[in-house]
Amino acid sequence: MRAVVVSQYGVVPEVREVPEPAVADGSVVLRVEATGLCRSDWHGWMGHDSDIVLPHVPGHELAGTIAAVGDGVSGWAVGDRVTTPFICACGSCEQCLAGDQQVCPNQLQPGFNYWGSFAEYVAVPYAEVNLVRLPDDMDFATAAGLGCRFATSFRAVHQVGRVTAGERVAIFGCGGVGLSAVMIAAALGAEVIAIDTNPAALQLARTHGATHTIQTSPTTPGAAPAAGPAPAPAPGAADAPGSAAPAASSAAPAAGAGDLPSASAVARILDLGGAHVTIDALGSSGIVQQALQSLRPRGRHVQIGLLPGGVQLDVGRLIGQELSWLGSHGMPAHAYPEMLALVANGNLNPTQLVTRTIILDETPAALADLSNGTPPGVTVITP
Repeated sequence: MRAVVVSQYGVVPEVREVPEPAVADGSVVLRVEATGLCRSDWHGWMGHDSDIVLPHVPGHELAGTIAAVGDGVSGWAVGDRVTTPFICACGSCEQCLAGDQQVCPNQLQPGFNYWGSFAEYVAVPYAEVNLVRLPDDMDFATAAGLGCRFATSFRAVHQVGRVTAGERVAIFGCGGVGLSAVMIAAALGAEVIAIDTNPAALQLARTHGATHTIQTSPTTPGAAPAAGPAPAPAPGAADAPGSAAPAASSAAPAAGAGDLPSASAVARILDLGGAHVTIDALGSSGIVQQALQSLRPRGRHVQIGLLPGGVQLDVGRLIGQELSWLGSHGMPAHAYPEMLALVANGNLNPTQLVTRTIILDETPAALADLSNGTPPGVTVITP
């Protein structure tokens, strides 16, 4: 099969022929129909993940059709349309038996501790625990985002952050995870504040439910934000997937090249009364600090973005204001039905988040380009 192969960290990978994955007992092999390009893939390519062994095939956000079924797998057949969480849980440990597969100590992750989905085929271990059947009317590009960014955001906002109608939610970083969180929080009835450096990303955030947006500068700390109530989306914008994507071509990179400056963003959020919930959807020590400063007393901060460099918390503020600092890591397969039901009834529309589709040969350059920032929306690869 053809796959994107990383031979050296930080060096642009190449597309070449490699062996197809073998189907093992308890597993299936999928023909990859679509796979997302995620910032976590960039972290792996840069060498930030200790589980990766070179040479390596990235990719963890996927949807496809079952091409082979291993012994011991029941309820699934060749040709079934499926997705899977990026955390493939074992199903038999204490955490899995309690329903917490997202923290399974025996978990396997495609694209990290085994070869992933930037390829024509990928294996899914512990298939009975981890496969999610796709609705017949859901296209593969939409489904690919459910395995990581959208499902991760759904659990972070709804189940970990416990966002309720009327609460104020500040979301730092409007890449795929952040835009998903904006859409989900807005659907739950929250007042959403979206913060990013990229005006195109903020336009998408407005389209998907942000009430307020704050544009910050990646190079000028304390710069005045372009903030205020978000205008209503243009007529028809909510019905056309990727309708705001053309604006991205000339926009500055989304947050990612550096920390967002804290002073202006925090001041604006506090002017609005402070946030009940803050979410770091990018992964930045600077964002964590400003998020904690933006919370009202007894507020909750949810950390989704990875922090490979670590973080130093303002523990005094955490204690004095009785703030909660919560980690959120994916979502187990058994929790997907609630999310899929909200997609089916139109309350959530992840299709709108897909702004770019590329082929496998374009993937190496697109992965390397994430060093310059995350483009607005979700990029999907069709092998």
